Amino acid sequence: MANPLAFVRGIFHPEAFHGVGRTKNFFEGWYVKLVSSDQKQRWAVIPGIFLGQDDGKRSEAFVQVLDGSTGRSWYHTYPIEEFEAATDRFEVRVGPNKFNEHGATLDLPQLKGLISFDSPFDPWPVTALSPGIMGWFGAVPFMECFHGIASFGHDLSGKIEVEGELASFDGGRGYIETDWGKAFPQGYVWMHSNHIDTAPDASLIASVAIIPWIGRPFRGFIVGLKHGGKLHRWTTYNRAKELELTITDSHVAWRMTSPDGTLELSADRKRGGLLHAPIRTEMHQRVDETLDAVIKIKHTDASGKVLLEGTGFVGAMEVFGDLERLLAI
Repeated sequence: MANPLAFVRGIFHPEAFHGVGRTKNFFEGWYVKLVSSDQKQRWAVIPGIFLGQDDGKRSEAFVQVLDGSTGRSWYHTYPIEEFEAATDRFEVRVGPNKFNEHGATLDLPQLKGLISFDSPFDPWPVTALSPGIMGWFGAVPFMECFHGIASFGHDLSGKIEVEGELASFDGGRGYIETDWGKAFPQGYVWMHSNHIDTAPDASLIASVAIIPWIGRPFRGFIVGLKHGGKLHRWTTYNRAKELELTITDSHVAWRMTSPDGTLELSADRKRGGLLHAPIRTEMHQRVDETLDAVIKIKHTDASGKVLLEGTGFVGAMEVFGDLERLLAI
């Protein structure tokens, strides 16, 4: 059973560990994206923990690795005892692999060395009325899956061994988000880019999913576009409305409006690597993720003035599950 005090503390620290008091039916993972300045090195490294339904028999710590340049992926498991994480900040250790606000120390077959995070994290703001990207939904204890943004973007430096060859991440760009709860949604679309050609400071995170809710699921969405030092939001909880959501085998088109204006997203689906994702009984290899998506973005205000128009590259993207149901509800 979850510790009530730990749950309350976790509401205001979405970047931290939320599993204190849990022995089963829980997962948490931190998505650490690392991209070199020339964008030739693009990696997602995901440390985390999974606690199964049977009090430890299917429980494990892990570090997942996705090579965004080739689509290859790896899933490295560790004993539960080799997992440690702080409850009030981003600080995670899985075996010899360590992650915190200063950088990532990697000791994996694919990646070895230290990458430094050279600028402060840029998180989704946390307030009493809206604690992070989920808004007041983040304070609902029976949610199936929670989400947090630890950093929209930060600077990287360091040289590490990439499959035995030295590669530089000096001048690179990073991104970190986290998910925790019981299981991933049964159907969802998720995309991210902080390599937007017309606005180097911009960062997009967008997700829509089937949300279980007291016997009647609904389609919930959380979208943040940060540019010019301001975060613009389109979310289920801030009076945003979807005007279009179309999903085909090759494309996602999504248009929405909120008090922050109208946002149009058009993303090309590209084949990626298979990642393990949590269902209630195990970590299951089923999610096809790319780090090569191309996302066209157009943000206009209420008068029709274009505030940002550009293309996001090195885009992370997942389109998974019961998409017919996602579109129908």
